[in-house]
Amino acid sequence: MTIFEKIIAREIPSSIVFENDDYIAFKDINPRAPVHVLCVPKKVSSRLDEISDPLELGMLYQTAIKVARGSCGLTDYRLAVNVGVGAGQIVFHTHIHILGGWTDLDAEKQHQDMAEG
Repeated sequence: MTIFEKIIAREIPSSIVFENDDYIAFKDINPRAPVHVLCVPKKVSSRLDEISDPLELGMLYQTAIKVARGSCGLTDYRLAVNVGVGAGQIVFHTHIHILGGWTDLDAEKQHQDMAEG
């Protein structure tokens, strides 16, 4: 059982910002941005590329956008998905990182960091 399944089952506490029958979104415990929330489908798949249903993929992204704009109050944000160990995936339960809340100066630093690798 992954840590996300334990959060969904309320076996581990978390700061939940959104939940419905199919998805849960909660604050990342190791944030990489002023706002860093994880949008997690309750239906388990270990990697994004295991989801073959286009509607299911679309609903995941639609939910992440809803959380970013609604629950997080962001107008500008980044959606990021790590697919596999080589891409930095640590928890093997599909999820989308919602990152935002940077000031203009912070955003410029983020762009530089991304360009430098």
